[in-house]
Amino acid sequence: MTAILGISAFYHDAAAALVVDGEIVAAAQEERFSRKKHDAAFPRRAVLWCLAEAGLSARELDHVAFYDKPLLTFERLLETYVSFAPRGFRTWAKAMPTWLNQKLHLPREIRDGLGGEYRNRIVFTQHHESHAASAFFPSPFDRAAVLTVDGVGEWATATTGVGTDHRLELQEELVFPHSLGLLYSAFTYYTGFKVNSGEYKVMGLAPYGDPIYVDMILEHLVDLKQDGSFRLDLRYFDYPVGQVMTSRRFHDLFGAPPRQPEAPLAQRDMDLAASIQKVTEEIVVRIARHLHARTGLTNLCMAGGVALNCVANSRILEDTPFERLWVQPAAGDAGGALGAALFVWHQLLGNARPPLEHERDRQRGSLLGPRFEPDAVAAALDHLGARYHVERDEVALCDRVAQLIDEGNVVGWFQGQMEFGPRALGARSILGDPRDPAMQSVMNQKIKFRESFRPFAPAVLAGEAPEWFDLPAGEESPYMLLVAPVAAQHAVPVTQPNDVRGLAKLSVPRSEIPAVTHVDGSARLQTVDATCGGRFHLLLERFHRLAGCPVLINTSFNVRGEPIVCTPEDAYRCFIATDMDALVIGDALLLKAQQSAVDQAAVTEYLDQFELD
Repeated sequence: MTAILGISAFYHDAAAALVVDGEIVAAAQEERFSRKKHDAAFPRRAVLWCLAEAGLSARELDHVAFYDKPLLTFERLLETYVSFAPRGFRTWAKAMPTWLNQKLHLPREIRDGLGGEYRNRIVFTQHHESHAASAFFPSPFDRAAVLTVDGVGEWATATTGVGTDHRLELQEELVFPHSLGLLYSAFTYYTGFKVNSGEYKVMGLAPYGDPIYVDMILEHLVDLKQDGSFRLDLRYFDYPVGQVMTSRRFHDLFGAPPRQPEAPLAQRDMDLAASIQKVTEEIVVRIARHLHARTGLTNLCMAGGVALNCVANSRILEDTPFERLWVQPAAGDAGGALGAALFVWHQLLGNARPPLEHERDRQRGSLLGPRFEPDAVAAALDHLGARYHVERDEVALCDRVAQLIDEGNVVGWFQGQMEFGPRALGARSILGDPRDPAMQSVMNQKIKFRESFRPFAPAVLAGEAPEWFDLPAGEESPYMLLVAPVAAQHAVPVTQPNDVRGLAKLSVPRSEIPAVTHVDGSARLQTVDATCGGRFHLLLERFHRLAGCPVLINTSFNVRGEPIVCTPEDAYRCFIATDMDALVIGDALLLKAQQSAVDQAAVTEYLDQFELD
């Protein structure tokens, strides 16, 4: 037996992943255990859980792989600060203590984090090698083109290459400071959202605006070539050495300083979001076309933070010759832990990938985290003083939940193994009725405590997806990483006046499932099949039978600023602190109306621990 532990830490979204004889055994983000969003500390809790899941100790590990080469990253920082000196001295002085005390001593930090028990070699893979490995090795393809795009690794900000059997070859790269991820983050900052967590808000805001700034971006900020390579005019950006993303020249170009966080959104902010989204799609499509022309392959695998931009992913299928696309569900830094472990097993040790039989891919539905047995659930709920009913009949339980949703209730759904990656896929989810036109606003403001414009995703029975959505032929979206228009037979003709703009578009129905239909008529969907869907698939079937609709709203089980819930205790506290109507943890059904009087002080304390993002 060969056990390989992959680790990502100290930059963003720390995580651990365990691969045993080539099989993905466990993977989890540290934030789920620490309850600190995007926790970058050494993933001690995630490591301990992964080892416990496999019944191993740190001393029994054969290899530990870290997803980044810190000395190369330090080289990039040093060269960048020297190039821009004396600008950026304060940022340099602020960063150096962490580097000198921790990041330049990662072997020591990793061994200390493993309790001093691990004595074997530590392998440091390059950042984009880790991303590429996480994209190709779990995929269903024997041979595929590979594309990774993010902010920055050591020097690379995007790479392209080819995966064949159990080998990867990265062939081209774009290097810092020219970065699509950082360009998008600059607009995230400028429109008032938090960098490294608010980018998906910009994507969600884009349909409310008009892309009127595209020409300005391409004329002043981005020198874009036909093959998708580009150079940024660094006079407009401050991120290479500054403490903010954009410079005064950037602000002057667009006529105002950055929007203050929590300030009201203006039409200009929406137009900026629409514009940078359009530019991002164009860059990604050009890179993909160039990659196809160079490789002649029809399968594409993707990872890196930009690969979470599901609108751009769908453009690749629409506007390039690639026929099939597989995106790593944990496409950001967390997935680098898994990629590092797989890179060691396949690329360095030369082992073949396990064959696929009935599985869709080798990712196990990305349900790779902790699970809780019925006795553990009961003990937790009893300790919390919860009132609940246990229903051992799975069909009866799903029928009751389907009825609650059909009656307009919002349900917390906690089942099986926790998801690895940023999307809730039916294990740690909040569910609602997509047919209710008020449900988007209700769930955003009373459950998630977030902006009303934020779209929700539909989970749909895979067999019914072609009836409800215009997915490309033969394509699935099991990890919620593609968008598709609502099918014409379920769309509602839009008769809005020409002067309806911005968030006013929210009030205009566009389909029979308005709560999951974006203002452009599309939806970021999750297709659910029986193989990986388990009880969630059964619930969708029972709701379909009851309501005639095979679709549910599926959003992550958390409030704004909180990581997705991990334990029954996390789920119960979130349930009590919000206007959720019911909670299902395993076989236990809890109704809000039956719980004891809520301790408002405890609720306030719970919500205050999460920083708004």
